[in-house]
Amino acid sequence: MEKKKLVISPKKYIGETAVVSARLPNDLIKRVDEICEATSRTRNEILQMCIEFAVDNIEIQGR
Repeated sequence: MEKKKLVISPKKYIGETAVVSARLPNDLIKRVDEICEATSRTRNEILQMCIEFAVDNIEIQGR
């Protein structure tokens, strides 16, 4: 299976949003924050991109 990469592009969400809370391991937060620093993006932007990428590329087994 080809390994996919998350390519960070300009913002595209301009509509309504909602607040969602999630608990993440500290080591994962550190990795996300390193990406934020390297890309000059906010944690929210990076998490939103990662979740969208996952949802667009998810494969549910057993269906």
